[in-house]
Amino acid sequence: MKYKLKIIIGSTRPTRKGPIVARWFEEIARQHTNFDVEVLDLKEIDLPFMDEPEHPRLQQYTHAHTKQWSKTIDEGDAFVMVTPEYNYGYPATLKNALDFLVKEWQEKPMGFVSYGGVSGGTRAVQDLKLPVTTLGMMPLPQAVSIPFFTQFINDKNVFEGNEALINSANLMLDKLTDWASALKQMREKGNEK
Repeated sequence: MKYKLKIIIGSTRPTRKGPIVARWFEEIARQHTNFDVEVLDLKEIDLPFMDEPEHPRLQQYTHAHTKQWSKTIDEGDAFVMVTPEYNYGYPATLKNALDFLVKEWQEKPMGFVSYGGVSGGTRAVQDLKLPVTTLGMMPLPQAVSIPFFTQFINDKNVFEGNEALINSANLMLDKLTDWASALKQMREKGNEK
């Protein structure tokens, strides 16, 4: 069985490197035969700051962008956020994307690919785990943390991960498969009630 994996690029800055890092991870994810992979770029999706009049738990969406975001996230079985670290945290665009919805995220696993300086984005991931858990998702402890990430970007602006990064990506994807399977069964069992 194939699971729908959505890779979310969190940074929207004009000079961002998120798409470069995401492309590298996407190539590894596509080698895992358990996933149908889709990349969601928050810069292209361009969600406004939450503008729905009703609480998202009610799913009474009035705007086309929210309805599309709801459909896209609802059909996903697993997620990976590609995030930089900004001032010990993650981009506001990621928080906004999470807060637009509630039920669509529930009982699904979330992995993380983070990049930054000395910490490799680990503080951003640690911060993300609180809202992800609150939304009823399973944040994986296995992650890809890329310290001093610019050293892996070649002169053609392509990210080239070393063996340690590739191994951590594969380990996370293996665990993501396990959790996607378990949580999909749990969701299906819940729908039968």
